[in-house]
Amino acid sequence: MADADPSKQRIISVELDEGSIVWRNPDVEQERRVAIFDLIEDNKFVPQRGHADSYAGPYRLLLRVEEGRLIFEISREDGSPLEAIILGLGRFRRPIRDYFAICDSYYQAIKTSTAQQIETVDMARRGLHNEAAEMLMDRLDGKIAVDFDTARRLFTLICVLHIKG
Repeated sequence: MADADPSKQRIISVELDEGSIVWRNPDVEQERRVAIFDLIEDNKFVPQRGHADSYAGPYRLLLRVEEGRLIFEISREDGSPLEAIILGLGRFRRPIRDYFAICDSYYQAIKTSTAQQIETVDMARRGLHNEAAEMLMDRLDGKIAVDFDTARRLFTLICVLHIKG
């Protein structure tokens, strides 16, 4: 993979398994749209397993949750399956729960709080998001190389898959 074209080592399409999403509200739907848009615009995504045909991108990604596991279904540009990476979700439960709680506080603060209070909540929200992105990068180590911004956007999408009505 060292000689692969870096401009191709990226996600060109990302989808969330609609069957995994139980419910979403307008704020979450906006977060999903922005995360997908930003992810497609700028990302680094390099599956670490070599493939017989030496395929090295670009990639299509489907994220889904099944039986307590997060599944990254990775396909070639033409949509043909390449591989699936499966991660246990146990270590993500607390960061997801904490992130939901701080996001709820943030959305409430936007409606009723001062600019300074909103900024304080937003800083806490960004801090949690950063920690979760680092955890995701650690969990993907040896499976998929991603940069920090890609990990942040992927964590946002993982959260969308965990929303309960």
